[in-house]
Amino acid sequence: MYSNKLGRLMFGLKGLKVTSACGAFERTAARSGFSWAASNHTYTPTDLSYQTIQSSVRSAVHTTVDHGEVKRFQLLANKWWDEEGEFAALHAMNDLRVPFVRDNLLNAQRERHPGQPLAGLRILDVGCGGGLLSEPLGRLGATVLGIDPVEDSVRIAQLHAAHDPDLRDRVSYQACTLEELSGEGEPQQQPEQGVTQFDAVVASEVVEHLADLDTFAICCSHVLKPGGSLFITTLNKTNLSYALAIVVAEQLLHIVPRGTHDWEKFISPVELERLLESNGFLVQSVQGMLYNPISGAWSWTNNTEINYALHAVKQDDEAQDGSSPSGGHDEATHS
Repeated sequence: MYSNKLGRLMFGLKGLKVTSACGAFERTAARSGFSWAASNHTYTPTDLSYQTIQSSVRSAVHTTVDHGEVKRFQLLANKWWDEEGEFAALHAMNDLRVPFVRDNLLNAQRERHPGQPLAGLRILDVGCGGGLLSEPLGRLGATVLGIDPVEDSVRIAQLHAAHDPDLRDRVSYQACTLEELSGEGEPQQQPEQGVTQFDAVVASEVVEHLADLDTFAICCSHVLKPGGSLFITTLNKTNLSYALAIVVAEQLLHIVPRGTHDWEKFISPVELERLLESNGFLVQSVQGMLYNPISGAWSWTNNTEINYALHAVKQDDEAQDGSSPSGGHDEATHS
């Protein structure tokens, strides 16, 4: 289906003059509130005015929940397990993100459990949706808690996991926010007493939908054990990510529903790394990801201009005191 759409798109573009094609693209961008002038500015760690604006906006929120996003995903809750539907790209992404989590956790583990390599590890899946990532991690032996503020998505996740006897004692779900779980939320809203510490937190295709990334980073630190891993996949904030993730994927090919993404919420690897390291994390690796709409498959790439995966580790207090502001790590080409 997508290959036919892409073929029609490319055929149509060949029949257009370059100037008219660019003009059409710019008009589409303008209607979406996208500014080429703003997007062409590369924000660096020394861009203090940008940091100040971003920090003031985020610190005034103090919640990860964007209620507009909650309503949007509420309407899609029954479609999580349609592998050819709106979440097809997320199903396909498991081919990359599951090994990414597994292999990085195994590198830090001394014990080996053949057949269940993640046995003995507790993983928190933030923004779990219908459990698309929680289930495969549970099948690898991990004890997984998936949380999501959309109650209908949690209900779908629970119903789907109930069909697999191997998951009943390993995967559980809870309708709550990250700040409620970590103890940062309203006291009357906290679902449990005390904070359970996890070996890993996973937030895959989540941070670009959150209202406050500072609160997100603080809460992740609260629920992670010292030395625990944080795994994030998200979208970079570049011209190319706008063109492909919004104009092409949403408006032209309809790979995901229109309005799924807000380019203003995208975040560069550099800014995300700076945010995490200011909250006690040390970034270990950043790797680009590329989606092929024709094959419906994801692949790793050295370029992070569109999608990327990040692995960070929570430092203990002593490590934080002795670490430099910018630790070395394996990284792809940041854009």
